[in-house]
Amino acid sequence: MKKLHETWFAEGRIDFELKKYMLLAYLQEVNGHFHRNKLYPHLADLIFHYNNLRAFRENKDSLQKSFPRRLSKADLKQLKLIYDKIVSDDSMMQELEQIIDYALDKMDLSLREGKEIYDYVEQQLTVFPVGVLPLNPAEGYIFMTNGNNRETRVYEFQVTLFERDSERYRGIHTLFLCKYRKNFIHTYEYIKSDLIRSREKYVNPAVYGVETGLAFPVEETLLPVAKRFLVKYISNIS
Repeated sequence: MKKLHETWFAEGRIDFELKKYMLLAYLQEVNGHFHRNKLYPHLADLIFHYNNLRAFRENKDSLQKSFPRRLSKADLKQLKLIYDKIVSDDSMMQELEQIIDYALDKMDLSLREGKEIYDYVEQQLTVFPVGVLPLNPAEGYIFMTNGNNRETRVYEFQVTLFERDSERYRGIHTLFLCKYRKNFIHTYEYIKSDLIRSREKYVNPAVYGVETGLAFPVEETLLPVAKRFLVKYISNIS
């Protein structure tokens, strides 16, 4: 995956054509994955860079205090870098603003495509409890089936709460455990009972089935979308 550094737009030579080439090469790879319905990690990376650029454009004071900086001295023995600010160069600041404006426009187009794919995948998902849910519906197992694939993928999951900037967020951690061949024996109820018998971690786990009628790339698309969808589902029933 082609990577852009966090401050790619202000690193090295600040030249519009050079940064344009870097950006278009990056977006070409991102869009190529989107065209194959592969969202992650490219969508998350694109969102990060887009928000980073917006923050710099919307806060000029922060921009001028931080970037760009030119490396003037390197003390390799002490691993220290000493920078000289060059924000007093008006022409360079104008070039930087042009780069940021151009990049935001181009990234916005790719983000729209990524969001359309995300929304479409989410619309294809069905989530439901397997059996009766316990008092704690936020940890247990996920049984996932992908289109006409003849297997059920089993994940252990745990939904957690964390705080950031005085706000509470829910996150989800998953661990792939195994696969079961789909047949008249390996029903969801059988798999649930088998896991309870073979694993001592959960005596009464919350178990959810996650199904889609269409096949999507599991690791790059289906699993990350399903995880976020399941968090919303659990939030609504908690």
